[in-house]
Amino acid sequence: MRQKRVKQFNIFHVMPSNPIAKELGVISEILDAQPRVVDLVHGNIVGIKRSDTGRPGMKAEQTLRSAILKQYRSLTYKELAFHLEDSQSFRAFARLDINQYPSRSVLQENIKAISASTWDVIHRVLIEYALDQELEKDRKIRIDSTAVESNIHHPTYSKLFEDGVRVITRLLIAGKELKPMPEYSFADHRRVVRKRVVTILNAKKQKIREKAYEDLLNVSVRIRGYAMYAIFALKTFDSVDLMQWVRARVLREKLEQTLSILERVMDQTERRIIRGEKVQASEKISSFFECHTDIIVKGGRDTQFGHKVFLAGGDSGIITDCVVVHGNPADSQMFQPMIERQKVLYGRVPRQTAADGGFASEDNLKWAKKEKIKDVMFAKRKGLSVLEMVKSNWVYKKLRNFRAGIEANISRLKRSFGFNRCNWTGWPGFRQYVWSAIVSYNLSVLAKLKMELD
Repeated sequence: MRQKRVKQFNIFHVMPSNPIAKELGVISEILDAQPRVVDLVHGNIVGIKRSDTGRPGMKAEQTLRSAILKQYRSLTYKELAFHLEDSQSFRAFARLDINQYPSRSVLQENIKAISASTWDVIHRVLIEYALDQELEKDRKIRIDSTAVESNIHHPTYSKLFEDGVRVITRLLIAGKELKPMPEYSFADHRRVVRKRVVTILNAKKQKIREKAYEDLLNVSVRIRGYAMYAIFALKTFDSVDLMQWVRARVLREKLEQTLSILERVMDQTERRIIRGEKVQASEKISSFFECHTDIIVKGGRDTQFGHKVFLAGGDSGIITDCVVVHGNPADSQMFQPMIERQKVLYGRVPRQTAADGGFASEDNLKWAKKEKIKDVMFAKRKGLSVLEMVKSNWVYKKLRNFRAGIEANISRLKRSFGFNRCNWTGWPGFRQYVWSAIVSYNLSVLAKLKMELD
């Protein structure tokens, strides 16, 4: 049963001169106007903390508000725990009870329980609120894309080998700690692998580099053999201690997963370095730990490792829609799906659309006109005439200037809301992180808009 919220003294009325406290006060009012979002979060955190033993857990409202604070100030969990203990404004915003000081681990456990789908629904609730308050209109949108990086080091073939050998060796050592000890043997090649990695990094001649890669491949073949024997031994492992049996099963599953990634790294290295073949980006592995990571190249710029995110925004600066995709689809492929999503969200297509030059194509323009979008502006024309897209040169310039505003929105997301790099793990965690940043950003924009009107 959810604990009832205790109404606290509003600290924001005590510090009207502090701009952060004033903005948090308005955000708090917006959240209070949408009580159903608390019910959404409650469904995610049920079961995290038993109510009949130990200290009372965090309430759904406290969890949501703490998550918003984390992204709003781009804090780590350690920093968030400190501010929730030290700052009166933060404590009042999070609606924490007297003598309630959530630790870093408690905050992480509760905040990470809020699913990406829940954040998506909260986002839609806020967009409805913005439309009802006439802070946003749905008749004009701008579309752009950006890349959010995964929390990995720059992937090279040699470093991937080092990661794979290190992880498999660590799992093999952990397996030997089981009781009774599984019957398999292995040798520790981590030191040899580190030496070969250093040789590759410092080699000035291609022959030396290739020889070091051949040594890495040979070591990896041995490691693969050790892992296969260990997997078989752990599969037949038997113990009267249930915990030992469960641990053996977990180790086996981790070994199988890591081995499959190592085999792909071995294959792509042999093809690229030894045979000189070209390996497609979709076939490459970028990390043993964030396997979902894609290789993103936007507009001939530096390669990024993460996921492409497509954003739609309105005239107010609010992000009205967000799509996180796998792979590296061309922007032009996502123009129609983004407009279709606007149609689903608002029940109609926008009257005017402004998009980055990467979305431009004759097919997209014809489709948009068929959908009764009056003006369609692409920042780069790519063979399309201005009058085909919009009714006049003046409208084209106005929409081109309007589109540039989403660049500023993306810049603020990256600078102030941690949108440049996701430090949460896994594909679900990546989507949770992106959506939590979008919701926190939109709340900040809504608060600023309301403060300007008051």
